[in-house]
Amino acid sequence: MTRKRVLVTEKIADEGLDILRRKGYEVDVRLDLAPEALAAAIAPYDALIVRSQTQVTPELLDAAGSLKIIGRAGVTIDNIDVEAASERGVIVCNAPTSNIVSAAEHTMALLLACARRLPQANASMHAGSWERAAFTGTELYQKTLAIFGLGRIGGLVAERARGFGMRLVGHDPYCSPERAAALGVELFDSVEEILPLADFITVHLPKTAETMGLFGPSELAAMKDGVILVNCARGGIFDVAAMADFVAAGKVAAVGLDVFEEEPCRESPLHEFPNALLTPHIAAVTKEAQVRAGSQIAEYVWEGLEGSIVPTAINASPLPPDVMDAVGPYVPACQMAGRVIGQILGATPKALHLEAAGSIADADPAILLAGALDGILAYRRIGAVSAANAAAVADRHGIHVETEAVPEAGEYASAARVAADGVEVGVTLYGANQAARIVSLLGYKIDIAPAKQCLVFEYVDAPGRIGAIGTILGQANVNITTMQIGDKPAEQCALVFMNVEGEVTEEILASLRAAIDLKNLWYISL
Repeated sequence: MTRKRVLVTEKIADEGLDILRRKGYEVDVRLDLAPEALAAAIAPYDALIVRSQTQVTPELLDAAGSLKIIGRAGVTIDNIDVEAASERGVIVCNAPTSNIVSAAEHTMALLLACARRLPQANASMHAGSWERAAFTGTELYQKTLAIFGLGRIGGLVAERARGFGMRLVGHDPYCSPERAAALGVELFDSVEEILPLADFITVHLPKTAETMGLFGPSELAAMKDGVILVNCARGGIFDVAAMADFVAAGKVAAVGLDVFEEEPCRESPLHEFPNALLTPHIAAVTKEAQVRAGSQIAEYVWEGLEGSIVPTAINASPLPPDVMDAVGPYVPACQMAGRVIGQILGATPKALHLEAAGSIADADPAILLAGALDGILAYRRIGAVSAANAAAVADRHGIHVETEAVPEAGEYASAARVAADGVEVGVTLYGANQAARIVSLLGYKIDIAPAKQCLVFEYVDAPGRIGAIGTILGQANVNITTMQIGDKPAEQCALVFMNVEGEVTEEILASLRAAIDLKNLWYISL
C-alpha cells in the first residue's frame, strides 16, 4: 500500500515529525519554498503542515490534487483560506492550546517589565550607570487590571494576575457570567465603562473588523492617567499612532507590545520611546510551546488522514470555542473508549450510552458522542464521524444513542463513561498533557493509560494466575510494560489490564486460554 505523504513547509518541533514518521507516513520538510515552487510540488501530498508564513491560497489548493488536511502548528489561521479549503473538501485544523501558557506568561512579563521599568534600568546598567531613583516602579498588588477577551489566554492571565493580588475587571460579549466569576473577573457590558477604572489594560482578542482599531484616540483619552497597556494578541487592536501621542504626553505611562499590524515591524511611532517595550512576536516562542504545537498538530493530522474526528478542525465542527474548551480534550479519550468497546464486542452494538460527569456535565455532549461512535465503528472504516453527523451515522447503523449528565465524577474532577450492549469503559484525563486513562472497564475499577497493544483478562480469582500469564508472555518475548488489576469480591472475579510490547499472535492467545481458566481474553490494538 502506498504510504501517505506529508509536506511540512515551516520549522516544527522534531517531536511532531517523529510522531508522523512513526505512524508510517512519508514526511518531507521543505522550508522557504517560494509560492510557485510550493504549487509545483504539492500535488502528490495528502497533508500540509504550516505555521504563519506559508500562504495557503485558492490557487495553491487547486494545485493540491491529493490534499485532505492542512495543519497549522499554532493558533491563528490568517494565512489559510479556510473557505476555499472547505469548498474543496480539505480539513483545516490548528493547535489552539499549544502556546496559551507561553502567551499568558509573556503578557505577565510585559506587565511586570513595564511596571518596574526593567528595560530602562537594564539599558542604564549596560551604559555603566547606577541610577536607582530614576527607575521607581509601581506594584501590581491591589491595582486594577482590565482584560479584554476572556478566552483561553485571557483566562490564564486572569488566574496569574489574581496571584499578584490584582483587582480584575473585564469585557467579553461571549464570556458567561459563570466563567467570569470562576476567574475572579468583574464583567462589564461595554468597553467605555472599564477604561477609567484600569491601571493596566491587556487585550486578548481575535483579529476582526470590530477589534481592529478598537482603542483609538477617544478610548485612550478616557483611560486613567498613567495607565500601562499590553498587547500580545493581534496587531492593530490599538491605534499605534494615537498611542504614541498619548505616551509622549505622559497619559500612557508605558506600553508593552508583542504584535504589530505589519510584521516584521522595524520601525513605528513607538520605537523612539524608552517606555515602549517592544518584542518581535515572541509570546508563543518557548521550547515547550513549540514542542506542544508540533506534537499536537502531528496527532491531529494523523487523525484526519485516518478518517477520525479532528477535535480542532476549523471547518468541520459547528461547536463554539467554549464547548471545545470544556469537552474537546475528552474527544480522543471517548474515541479510545469506543475502540476498546468495538474490539470487545466485535460487532456493531444496538445501543450506545454516553455519560458526562463532573466539570464536563453541563457541556454539549455531541462531540463526545461522536468520538465514542467513531471509535466503535473504526473497524468499519466509514470515514469521520462529527458532532454534526453523529446522530445520522448512528441511525444508519441501527444504534440507539443516549447521553446523560451526572453532576459528580466521584474522585475525579471530570470523567466520561461509554457503554454499549453491556460493555462499559470509563475514562478521565490526567496530567499536563491531559492523557486519557481508563478508570473502569466492565464494572471493574482500574486506573491505567492504555498503550497501543493491550491484553485484557477476566477470570475467577485464584493464586498463581498472574505468574502463569507472565511466564507465557515472557517465553514468547512479549514484554509487559504496565498492568492494573481490578476485582469484584462478590463474584470472586478479577480483571487484569496489561499494556504489552511485542507481537501477540493467535498462538500466544491460545496458549494463554489453555493455561488459565479464563472467562474472557481480549487482545486490543489502539
